[in-house]
Amino acid sequence: MLLIDSVVLVSILLASFSIRLGYWYFPQSDLAWVIFGAPVVASVIFLRFGLYRAVIRYIGFKALWAIVQAVSLYALVWGVVGFMAAVDGIPRSVILINWVLSLLVIGGVRIFARALLSGNSNFKWLMFNFKLNSQSDKKQVLVYGAGDAGVQLVSALEHSSEYNPVGFVDDAQALQGNHIRGLNVYSVDAIEGVISKLKVDEVLIAMPSASRARRLDIINQLEPQPVLVRMLPGVSELAEGKVSIGDLREVSIKDLLGRESVEANKALLGKNITGKVVVVTGAGGSIGSELCRQIVFLKPKALVLYEMSEYNLYEINAELLILNAKLKEQKQSEIVIKGHVPNLNGEISEHVPVIYPILGSVNNKTRLANVFERFGVDTIYHAAAYKHVPMVEFNNTEGVDNNLFGTLCAAQVAIESGVETFVLISTDKAVRPTNTMGATKRSAELVLQALAAKQSATKFTMVRFGNVLGSSGSVIPLFKQQIKAGGPLTVTDENMIRYFMTIPEAVELVIQAGAMGLGGDVFVLDMGKPVRIDDLAKKMIRLSGLEVKDETHPDGDIEIKYTGLRPGEKLYEELLIGDNVSETDNPLIMRAQEELLTWHELSPILDELQNAIVKCDQAKLRELLIKLVPGFKPQCDISDLLYKSDQ
Repeated sequence: MLLIDSVVLVSILLASFSIRLGYWYFPQSDLAWVIFGAPVVASVIFLRFGLYRAVIRYIGFKALWAIVQAVSLYALVWGVVGFMAAVDGIPRSVILINWVLSLLVIGGVRIFARALLSGNSNFKWLMFNFKLNSQSDKKQVLVYGAGDAGVQLVSALEHSSEYNPVGFVDDAQALQGNHIRGLNVYSVDAIEGVISKLKVDEVLIAMPSASRARRLDIINQLEPQPVLVRMLPGVSELAEGKVSIGDLREVSIKDLLGRESVEANKALLGKNITGKVVVVTGAGGSIGSELCRQIVFLKPKALVLYEMSEYNLYEINAELLILNAKLKEQKQSEIVIKGHVPNLNGEISEHVPVIYPILGSVNNKTRLANVFERFGVDTIYHAAAYKHVPMVEFNNTEGVDNNLFGTLCAAQVAIESGVETFVLISTDKAVRPTNTMGATKRSAELVLQALAAKQSATKFTMVRFGNVLGSSGSVIPLFKQQIKAGGPLTVTDENMIRYFMTIPEAVELVIQAGAMGLGGDVFVLDMGKPVRIDDLAKKMIRLSGLEVKDETHPDGDIEIKYTGLRPGEKLYEELLIGDNVSETDNPLIMRAQEELLTWHELSPILDELQNAIVKCDQAKLRELLIKLVPGFKPQCDISDLLYKSDQ
C-alpha cells in the first residue's frame, strides 16, 4: 500500500499541474524534487494516522475518516513546503486540485481493494475470468428483517466464505424499495418471487426481539418455500450489540410451537428449595438434570444427585461443578448451561450449594434411608422412572417395579425420615393409559394420594405434563437425525397428536406447582395447542430446505413412512381424567381433583403386584394393573420378552 500510494501521489501531482496548465506537464529543475518528494511527506503523515495498520478487507467509516484527515493534512503541508521553499511555478489552485484528487484516489483505491477482497458481487465484472473469492460456491441468502440485527448480520456475512447476502425482506413499508448496504429491501408479500428470482438457498431470520408468536407466523409463511430457514436467537441469548454468523441456528421446535413464556413466581420457586437440602432422583435424566440446573440457582443448602446410571451421574455432577465454580467467581455473564441462560435479574447466588453425587436405585430402601438421614433431606423431586413406552412394554415387570414400587419405596422412606415435601414427576400417559408405562405412573399417583391421606408429616404433590422437547427418546432428535441421513422420516400414524413443552419451561413450572401443594394434589401443566406429528415432520423437512417426497411430488427429497402404532401407543394424549379442575396463581398450572383409593384398598393389590413381579407372571401383572387403574385399556397384547403365553 505504501508503494501504491507513492506512485499514486506523484501521478496525482503531475495530473494536477496538467489540469491547471491545460497541457501534459513534466517538472523541470527545482520543482521536480518537490513533486517526487511528496511521498516522503505523505508517508510520515499516513503512518501517523494509521493508514497502513487498517486491514483493507474490513475497512470501515472510521478508517475512511482517517484517510480524509491524513490526506487533508498532507495536501496542506505539501503546499506550505512548496511555498516556503520559494519554488517558482506552483499555482495555488494546484494545491486544491491535488487535495481533491488525493482524497478520491487514495480513498477509492482502498474501497476498491476492500470490494475485491471481500468478494462484493457488484465488482464481479472486474474479475473477468479470475475467480477471486468467487460467489459461485456460496449460499445465496435472504435476510428477513432489515433492522439493526439484520444489518449487522449482513455486515458479518459480507466477509463470510459460506454465505452471500442477496437482499432484505421487511414488513415496514418505509424500508421497502430502499437499499441497505447495497441490497434491496423487498416486501413480505413478494417473498415467493424474490426467492425464485434470486435463487435463494437460505432465509436468515434476524428479528431477535420478535415474540414467539410473531416468529411462528414468519416460519409458517416461509414453510412452503424450498429454502433452509435459520434464525438469530432471542435478545436474551445475544451478547449486547453483537451479531455473528455463529449465532445463527436452525429453526427449532420451540419456534414452531410459538408459545409465549409466563414470568415465574419467584416466591414459589424458592419455597421448597432455598436454604434446604434437596434430593433429585433420576438426576441424570432429561427432566432430572434440568431440575438440578435450575435448583442450583435457587440457593439450596445442598443438592443430592441420586442416580442409578454411573455415566449419567458423572455427566450431571461434572456440569454442576463447573456451574458452581462460575457462581463462586461471580461471573454471571459466563453462566450458560446446555444453551439455557438462567434469568437471574443481575443477582448471583450468595450461597453456592454443596453437591453430593450418590449412586443408587430408588428400589433400595436401605440406601435411600441412609441418604435421607445422612444429609437431613427437606425436599425430594422424584424424576426416576422408565418412560419409553415400547421399551416398558417389552419389560413389564421391571417397569412396574421401578415406576410403581420405586416411588412407593422412596415415599415411605421420606415419611420415615421426616422429609417435608415430595414432588412426583408424572405424565399425561397416566390419564386413561393404553400402555404399561402410563398405568405404572397412574399407580404411582394413587400410591402418593393414599399416603397423603394417611399421614401429614410429608406433603406429597404430583405434577403431570406431556412430551418435553429434546428428552431422551423424543421424536424431534429422531426426525433431525433421519433428515440428516436423507430419510425416510418414520411417523407411526398420520393422525397422531402430541403436546410439547420445552424442558426448562416444564421444570420451572414443576418447581412452582410443587410449592403450591397442600398434600395429595395433582397438578397439570397447560401444554398449549396439540401438534400433529405428521405436520411436524413435514415442516421440519421443508424448513431444512428440502421437499417432501410423496405421490404429488415424486421428485421430492425426503419420504415419510407410516409404520403403525407401536406397542402401547395411542393417537391422542390427555392431561385430565375428569373435568374437575381449578385454576392456580399461575395460568399455566391447574389443580385437578382426581379419584383416589385409600391405603386400605390399595395395599392388598400392591402385595399381589409384588408377588407377580417375583414370579415373573406378566398375565397376572396386567390383570392387577387393570384392577388398580380401571381406566387402563391396553392397546396391545402382552409384549414382555419373557412372557410365555402358555403359562
